[in-house]
Amino acid sequence: MRVVFLGTPDFAVASLDAIVHSSHEVCAVVTVPDRQAGRGQKVVFSPVKQYALDHGLPLLQPDRLRDPAFLDALRALGADIIVVVAFRMLPEVVWNMPPHGTFNLHASLLPAYRGAAPINWAIIRGERQTGVTTFLLNHQIDEGHILLQQSTPILPSDTAGTLHDRLADMGRGLVVRTLDGLQAGTLAPAPQQGTPTTAPKIFKEDCRIDFRQPGRQVADFVRGLAPYPAATLTLRSPQGDEVPFKIFDTAFLPDPSATPGALVCDGKKSLKIGANDGFISILSLQMSGKKQNSIEEFLRGKNVTGWELA
Repeated sequence: MRVVFLGTPDFAVASLDAIVHSSHEVCAVVTVPDRQAGRGQKVVFSPVKQYALDHGLPLLQPDRLRDPAFLDALRALGADIIVVVAFRMLPEVVWNMPPHGTFNLHASLLPAYRGAAPINWAIIRGERQTGVTTFLLNHQIDEGHILLQQSTPILPSDTAGTLHDRLADMGRGLVVRTLDGLQAGTLAPAPQQGTPTTAPKIFKEDCRIDFRQPGRQVADFVRGLAPYPAATLTLRSPQGDEVPFKIFDTAFLPDPSATPGALVCDGKKSLKIGANDGFISILSLQMSGKKQNSIEEFLRGKNVTGWELA
């Protein structure tokens, strides 16, 4: 089938690569306009654009998806189907254009974790299983009929980063199998079953660790935000200076004597913060403006005696 692919981040590149190396033809790639980033305001391409350029794929970067010029260009491609992976909400005039419609790859087992951050929220909420789903687009976000699903356990060692990579790899295979099935007419779209849950976009203010919660929940919160956008906390020095940190790795140590928010520093080896039912041992962190360190590296260069949680 002739495929138009819509996507932006690294997660989408794996699926685009799989289609390129399948029996299907990518007739165009659609991604976001270029943006400027960093101190020098250097122009930055999306990972999907960079892949398209590297592989000589036709590229479209519309500012508005309802722009008549973009819609005319899309129609002229004569695509059989549109595949969406980590893009943005599409107007009906786009998703209803090709004869086989449009399907999306979502990083959860729908209807669980509909929304922008399914990988993060599945770990934050202590789930033990997740997966990937292909489904047909309709007027509602992440509510279309399911085509295919594949599941995977969430391991105790998983972070949002490791799970992201595993689901991206699973998704590449599922996307091609979905294209094959739709072309052969062997897939029967089915309504979503079960109780929906949501996975809203995560903002900076959502990343602050709440040490009043049970320790396991705190540890899952850190894993679910690592390595990006990263859980945060702020420490206050005896001089009153407040220093923000990003926290990337922790361990939960059950202890009923722990006081939520209390700091315990064991010389140059460990830093623990009390939670509801134990201690959170900080294993990897990054002080604002510095590089990421193990706790041992950090304590060798910083004396936190007398510091407290701000």
